[in-house]
Amino acid sequence: MAIELNHTIVYTHDKRAGARFVSDVLGLPEPGTFGPFAVVELANGVSLDFMDVDGEIVSQHYAFLISEDEFDAVAERLRERGLPTWADPGRRSPGFNTNDGGRGLYFDSPEGHNLEVLTVPYGG
Repeated sequence: MAIELNHTIVYTHDKRAGARFVSDVLGLPEPGTFGPFAVVELANGVSLDFMDVDGEIVSQHYAFLISEDEFDAVAERLRERGLPTWADPGRRSPGFNTNDGGRGLYFDSPEGHNLEVLTVPYGG
């Protein structure tokens, strides 16, 4: 059996709101529930399992490989919400990048996680 990532836990103060934000922005189905988690299912079988926690949340980075059409839709959804996007993870350049012959952008989730969408994997 090949080793594959199955799921990861995403810490939040409001699991429903956090999961819904990601699913809405990415154009994914409504989050489900599994035990204490609000679950966002991705097309490759990996799930983001949002879990409520108390206290400070340390920012994590989550990157999503999407198509060019999906990129346009995600960028529009972020614009509609008035959310800034950046071409780099350090937030030095607003907008998006054209690295590796594709497009990519970074944005923050409500919890402060650094989210990324890209149309071509790094290294092209």
